[in-house]
Amino acid sequence: MKKRILCLLLACVLTLMVIGPVFAEGKTIVYWSMWSASEPQAIAIAEAVKAYEAASGNTVDLQFKGRTGMREGLQPALDAGTVIDLFDEDIDRVNVAWGNYLLDLEDLAKATDYEATAISGLIAAAREVAGGTLKSIPYQPFVYTMFYNQEIFAEAGIESVPTTWEEFLAACEKIKAAGYIPFTTDDAYVMTNFGYHLARYGGQDLVIDVVTNGNWAETPEVLKVAQDYEDLYNKGYLSSTFGTAAWPTNQNGEFALGDVAMYLNGSWLPNEVRGITGPDFQWGAFAYPTVPGGTDGLDAGNFGGQVYGINKNTEVAEEAFEIIRTVTKGEYDLKLSVESVGIPADTTNTEWPAALAAVKEVMANLAVRYEWSAGSENNPNMTPIIKENFQKLCTGNLTAQGFVDAMEAASN
Repeated sequence: MKKRILCLLLACVLTLMVIGPVFAEGKTIVYWSMWSASEPQAIAIAEAVKAYEAASGNTVDLQFKGRTGMREGLQPALDAGTVIDLFDEDIDRVNVAWGNYLLDLEDLAKATDYEATAISGLIAAAREVAGGTLKSIPYQPFVYTMFYNQEIFAEAGIESVPTTWEEFLAACEKIKAAGYIPFTTDDAYVMTNFGYHLARYGGQDLVIDVVTNGNWAETPEVLKVAQDYEDLYNKGYLSSTFGTAAWPTNQNGEFALGDVAMYLNGSWLPNEVRGITGPDFQWGAFAYPTVPGGTDGLDAGNFGGQVYGINKNTEVAEEAFEIIRTVTKGEYDLKLSVESVGIPADTTNTEWPAALAAVKEVMANLAVRYEWSAGSENNPNMTPIIKENFQKLCTGNLTAQGFVDAMEAASN
């Protein structure tokens, strides 16, 4: 009898070793999420959480806070000692703004061999932005790139995507001749156009130096950026409301409806407009072009993702990490990708949504990571001033030199 009991116990132990981590039943993990409950990301995450609860016997207090709720509410709640074990948001916000609240995840990642099927570039980015240590786990990867309407390109006779500014201008001329508006953006994203273009000339460090220290007139690359966008306006390549339309006016209007060919935006764009474009929209994507005499190439761009962080004061770190694994690996990572028209985080999920097929090549070539808008919004005191004057430049209400002079005056 004793031998039989011993054998049964050994069998149970072996079974548990095979199926993975074992958690004490009855634990509660509090999870604050950036999504609103009705979004496809939230729906997929909620299903993953239910699967975790069923497998673990634990309870997850999942609270969908939305962007505003997270950005305005998380830090005060943590400071007040509110129990929040797990939270998600943008890679830079989590690691920089909320970095002091994060648990080091190196040991948990190593114990579960997490990186074996993770996107190495994103894991590297997460370490880099946290100062060299893994304190967050990326999911819902994104890349910020130039989207275009393949049908318009074909009708205009454009056979290959532009890689240089000269080729970009040539494409714009063909698009205009075909009866379409070449390029648009909304007010939410216009700063990215400025930041990307300046970074192409002098790198992200130059962008950050200019917006932080106010070296507008002393930096010749700033005038070059202004001249290039003044040229786009003068040649009729920009939407008449380029950067001035309140988001998502141009995104959902002239671009999604097929009046405009190109829009610099994130890989979330196809999901946001799919109710307008429908399933037949022919999505294309290419890296922001290089500029004459510039320093940065097509391998530089803003990429990252939402990330998970675990509160350093949590008492359920292993359980929280297993929730992360459930969402970001296998079945639920794939579901999240399909439902939100997003990029998979698990490298074994090799099939991307059709609307993002062209993005795959762009992302595969990225090696140099820009921050959001290539650092052009790193000085919050100057951001609205830069934005206002760049909007004026792109709508013909300010010359290139006038833009530089206005920025120089505002910085003194």
